Amino acid sequence: MAKGGRSQESGEDRLIARYFKPLAQHPAALGLADDAACLTPPKSHDLVLTVDAVVAGVHFLPDDPPASIARKALRVNLSDLAAKGATPLGFLLTLALPPNTDAKFLKPFAKALAQDARVYGCPVLGGDTTGTPGPLTISITAFGTVPHGKMVRRQGARPGDLVMVTGTIGDAALGLRLSQRAGLATQWRLKRGQGAFLVERYREPQPRHALAEAVRRYASAAMDVSDGLAGDLAKLCRASNVSAVAEATQVPLSPAASVALATKPDLFETILTGGDDYEILCTVPRARAARFSAAAKAAGVPLTTIGRIEAGRADMAPGEARFVDANGQPLRFVRGSFSHFG
Repeated sequence: MAKGGRSQESGEDRLIARYFKPLAQHPAALGLADDAACLTPPKSHDLVLTVDAVVAGVHFLPDDPPASIARKALRVNLSDLAAKGATPLGFLLTLALPPNTDAKFLKPFAKALAQDARVYGCPVLGGDTTGTPGPLTISITAFGTVPHGKMVRRQGARPGDLVMVTGTIGDAALGLRLSQRAGLATQWRLKRGQGAFLVERYREPQPRHALAEAVRRYASAAMDVSDGLAGDLAKLCRASNVSAVAEATQVPLSPAASVALATKPDLFETILTGGDDYEILCTVPRARAARFSAAAKAAGVPLTTIGRIEAGRADMAPGEARFVDANGQPLRFVRGSFSHFG
């Protein structure tokens, strides 16, 4: 103790002890009392590592609820693990906190993070806290495991494979627009509760961890949809050196997105390119498709076939992903996907 009975702990030490040490129950975290964690992966398994940062004003709105911010920060990483067929093992948390960040933010943030860590079996193992004059920034590095050599990569799609996607597409992009502009729900003629549903889809992704094992068993290539379905399918095709044709009419939409699109048909580009879906996009050999669909149904994860991987079309270059309308005509987009750098 310092003179006068004051603790020698720093403000950072007290913040960690109050809000985050209670989360660190896994033995590998060492009670957050050391400079590093010590983790032993299961025998005959590979570690899968992923990191994503979320920044106020870029990935979430500054006035979003602290609990939603916490869930999004963790779940975007869990989505990556699920698309690789990995089982969560733990995560490291880095917080860059603006001045005057207080208990009104930290208490619900830490509570929601603890809840998600339990639900998804992904405990906090350590991390770092620092101050920043800039926007709130949260970076999470998540660890998962797969049986040795079984991680599903973007590279692996083959001609004849089906292109499949989980859940519904475009909800988050529409939810962001609703959050940014009052009155859009009325303009889009959304029914009661549909606007709130879309906003929630933007704020809190739903990682498809229940399908991870099936992705590992049946998919030839996979990734999560973070930057828009159209652009991410193109990324997968480039990695696999193949081309793909996807049918726009088969892209799965929620009832809320369907209502908005029926009112404003030009929203379809936003739906396909807006990003933040955090669904699994994968390619599956036809011989495995029925088993993969059955596994998805058993896991309670909606799954839709939207296209196919093509071979040797003279009008398509390797790495091209083409979306076509009901008449087979290619759709053109102003931009292919979301990008932080133009």
